[in-house]
Amino acid sequence: MTTPALLPLSGRRIPPLNLGPPSFPHHRATLRLSEKFILLLILSAFITLCFGAFFFLPDSSKHKRFDLGLEDVLIPHVDAGKGAKHSGIFLIHGPDEHRHREEEERLRNKIRADHEKALEEAKEKLKKSREEIRAEIQTEKNKVVQEMKIREKKPLPAVPIPNLIGTHGGDPEDNDLREKREKIKEMMKHAWDNYRIYGWGHNELRPIARKGHSTNIFGTSQMGATIVDALDTLYIMGLHDEFRDGQKWIENNLDFSVNSEVSVFEVNIRFIGGLLAAYYLSGEEIFKIKAVQLAEKLLPAFNTPTGIPWAMVNLKSGVGRNWGWASAGSSILAEFGTLHMEFVHLSYLTGNPIYYKKVMHIRKLLQKMDRPNGLYPNYLNPRTGRWGQYHTSVGGLGDSFYEYLLKAWLMSDKTDHEARKMYDDAVEAIEKHLIRKSRGGLTFIGEWKNGHLEKKMGHLACFAGGMFVLGADGSRMDKAGHYLELGAEIARTCHESYDRTALKLGPESFKFDGAVEAVAVRQAEKYYILRPEVIETYWYLWRFTHDPRYREWGWEAALAIEKYCRVSGGFSGVKDVYSSTPTHDDVQQSFFLAETLNC
Repeated sequence: MTTPALLPLSGRRIPPLNLGPPSFPHHRATLRLSEKFILLLILSAFITLCFGAFFFLPDSSKHKRFDLGLEDVLIPHVDAGKGAKHSGIFLIHGPDEHRHREEEERLRNKIRADHEKALEEAKEKLKKSREEIRAEIQTEKNKVVQEMKIREKKPLPAVPIPNLIGTHGGDPEDNDLREKREKIKEMMKHAWDNYRIYGWGHNELRPIARKGHSTNIFGTSQMGATIVDALDTLYIMGLHDEFRDGQKWIENNLDFSVNSEVSVFEVNIRFIGGLLAAYYLSGEEIFKIKAVQLAEKLLPAFNTPTGIPWAMVNLKSGVGRNWGWASAGSSILAEFGTLHMEFVHLSYLTGNPIYYKKVMHIRKLLQKMDRPNGLYPNYLNPRTGRWGQYHTSVGGLGDSFYEYLLKAWLMSDKTDHEARKMYDDAVEAIEKHLIRKSRGGLTFIGEWKNGHLEKKMGHLACFAGGMFVLGADGSRMDKAGHYLELGAEIARTCHESYDRTALKLGPESFKFDGAVEAVAVRQAEKYYILRPEVIETYWYLWRFTHDPRYREWGWEAALAIEKYCRVSGGFSGVKDVYSSTPTHDDVQQSFFLAETLNC
């Protein structure tokens, strides 16, 4: 490999460094830097061992530890001819002194032999060729891989699968409802079949270009995110042939031992969540096995000074980091706060408490921290354990943290009172500081930034309407009616954000400034990427109230998606919901199949 004569550095030009290898006796082959590094490690280990012998071996003139058969005890030095000395711990007399010296000499001889062995190994390493060193490195790698495979094949304990309600329902008697249901099922088939043809195995689909698509949240590998994410929808809709196709791909192709950096949060909710849902629905063991394999790959992300996980982790190396844009290297509330449900189930299914302990540690840490105005900021530094920028939202960066607190309580059969208290405290602070009513009478959830309320609501925050309704039962001071009403008001506001566009699809975020209400102002906020949150809130409101308007609003959204987002190769987001002739973004998101069509 040739090196350019000059290398640019901060606007200046410097000559290249000579990185050629030194000459070693008996070794004419050229060594690469990585191999030299290995040799240096061997030599440094040998030197450390030698110095350790000089400076850290117990001195015969001081206290020593020996195994007397029961436990290690501290032996004080006994000076021959002067009898016994008392150390303040216990007394030992002269007759045993000889045995102690023999034990010490044996120990010294063993260490001396270890030194000589290490020296011989280092000499042998220096004599070997590059090819021999490579072969040894590869052998060690293979051993590690085999050990991992053996560990992965270890059978998981058998546990009872909970009885799931509503996954095998019949057709509705009402013809209109039956036709609408079949239409949604046909939309799912259109999305899945085109992904099957043009993007199979890729994470997502570009339906116009008709090829696979991926983003940095999934890393550089083809992990079939759409397949895993869509499994529960396929099963619930009775698309069992498609479900089996997905299962076969997972059995034969889904591999997590790849050199790929992924989002811990996204991989947890889409992959582990998708696999666990498929397991509980079908009982197929492969889904549980794959979920556990992936979870083991995510555990290194928790190796931080505080136990708050990194946002990203390399599945092969276990090295983690945070997003560069996230408030001076902070972790994000909605990401590290949206692991609880999946990790609790992992401990249940495996009998291994480590997953439960990881997420409970996060909860305990959050409980100890001061919260400005009772609000949880969106950023927390995993190194220092301090909040980052004081920015609180129920939309992006914060949303699912609150959802998971409530669902942790529900998942525990309402026995996790700690989670319920945290949820209730958070909702009271949100209602006091973030929820307002506009001049036109629309209730919205703003964002707290740098000490003031920004009157902007994101599409992601629209899920909160359903959350308030879901959490109404069990609320403090018998406020169930209040939270049902609040959920309905949020649903109405989000419906208005859809209804005030040309496409009847909602923008990414919308403002409440002066005469502008529930409308996006900036061009960068006018897009719709097939998100489910508004439709999800309609679903919760209908389930709890059976008010037919919520079904009507959901159907309006479905028709708008069909009319403006459907293309011949699947479904695509649109860049401007206020334009009657929209431009497509050419991405079929995996959550469109997993969530939007599943509501």
